[in-house]
Amino acid sequence: MASNVAGLLTYVLGFITGIIFLVIEPYKDDKFVRFHAFQSIFFNVAIIVFWIAFSILSTILGMISFGVLGILMALLGLVFALAILGFWIFLMYKAYNNERFMIPYIGPLAAKQAGL
Repeated sequence: MASNVAGLLTYVLGFITGIIFLVIEPYKDDKFVRFHAFQSIFFNVAIIVFWIAFSILSTILGMISFGVLGILMALLGLVFALAILGFWIFLMYKAYNNERFMIPYIGPLAAKQAGL
């Protein structure tokens, strides 16, 4: 399989495929695939942390406002989910086109871990 296809696949199932491509041959030695695998792992962990914090905040605001702000936060959550989906597809597109698109803060960390 070509490196660009492997790079795209690191994003498909989030951090799971990122970890898989870090341990299987011959991709564990390919710096391009390693970069995208680490970026996929860090990106998905950041999303999980964000959703946990957002859910807690939404619950608290919903309880304080008797549900009014909870409804608004739910709508905002849908907008965030759509934005994350679009960005996830964008990352897969960039990997398929052999580009190393670096997400701010996450990208340089992934490059360091990949040995770039």
